[in-house]
Amino acid sequence: MGNPARKVGREARVVQERQERLARGVSVVEHGVSVLMQMAHMMDEEFVLAAERISAMRGSLIVCGIGKAGLIGRKVAATFSSTGTRSHFLHPSEALHGDLGCVGPNDVVLLFSNSGSSSEVVDLLPYLSRRSASLIAVTSKINSPLALAADITLLTPSSSEACRWNLAPTSSTLAMLALGDALALVVSEIKNFGEEDFAQLHPGGALGQRLAIVDEVMRPLEECRLCHEGSSIRQMLVDTSRPGRRTGAVMIENDAHLLVGIFTDSDLTRFLGASRAEASGDLDRCISEVMTRKFSAIRSGAKVSEAIEILSHRKISELPVVNDLDQPIGLIDITDVIGIAESAVGRGEVSECLEDGAEGRAVVGQPHLRIFGATL
Repeated sequence: MGNPARKVGREARVVQERQERLARGVSVVEHGVSVLMQMAHMMDEEFVLAAERISAMRGSLIVCGIGKAGLIGRKVAATFSSTGTRSHFLHPSEALHGDLGCVGPNDVVLLFSNSGSSSEVVDLLPYLSRRSASLIAVTSKINSPLALAADITLLTPSSSEACRWNLAPTSSTLAMLALGDALALVVSEIKNFGEEDFAQLHPGGALGQRLAIVDEVMRPLEECRLCHEGSSIRQMLVDTSRPGRRTGAVMIENDAHLLVGIFTDSDLTRFLGASRAEASGDLDRCISEVMTRKFSAIRSGAKVSEAIEILSHRKISELPVVNDLDQPIGLIDITDVIGIAESAVGRGEVSECLEDGAEGRAVVGQPHLRIFGATL
């Protein structure tokens, strides 16, 4: 048998080592926070000038950097591109071997270098100054070759790295990333880049779908169940039956093809349960006698996020889509947007819907919501 006291001692050392590692991790984060706060106090008019220069340029933003600063530059370039500013990353070494041709007289160059004196960056400076409209530097050294060659210089804190040997780029790259993101977002706001613009640049995934319009994700009319208000229930069931995926609601229109009611699977279940004794005769009743006349719809052109709000807060599974004449053009089924809805709920983006408005009247906060069957 092992020595119990020795075993207890080993376990105590393991616990102590884990606590020390946790404390070290916390200290790295705290050091990063202190560097970011220091940089926030350093930001001045140069930042505004840089944002205005980028927002006013007629060409593209060329982001450049070497090593870890280059990796930060790639991310910042992607942020600019996704928020409405044409942006490309240029590797300094590749630039000196032909890629410099991507820089034009209408372009602005944003160059990241903590020291501002990396040989690849210094060698590139004369060519960038001649070929571009403007050179913006992000560096921690105000007297570096990069800062002296730049038209605008954005300074980051000249503080130690979080690495205990002050070698691994950590705090410096964190400051560059924060400054680059801040610059990208301010530029996007100067350019009035909005949700609709964002949707056009992010068509894929749940984010793009949520910002898309309902016309793009709805089931088109030819895939929906539709019948005339004069049809019998029996005729409606026969005429609207279809193989494969089907909607759980039948949209009912009048002679002018205006939407006047809906009839859901739940309505059918309740109807059959109430008239079980004489179901055969009841099935020949006119659908207009049993259809739901008070229901929600959404207008063409509304965002999918608006449809998700209506489906979620009104606890419904089907949402007709109508044009400006109240004619049905499609239908949103909850199963079509459930993934998008779960993503939006997870981010807390589904807000409370307002009370029903009167028929034909826009609902404040939900301009595309259409309430059928409501009274003044």
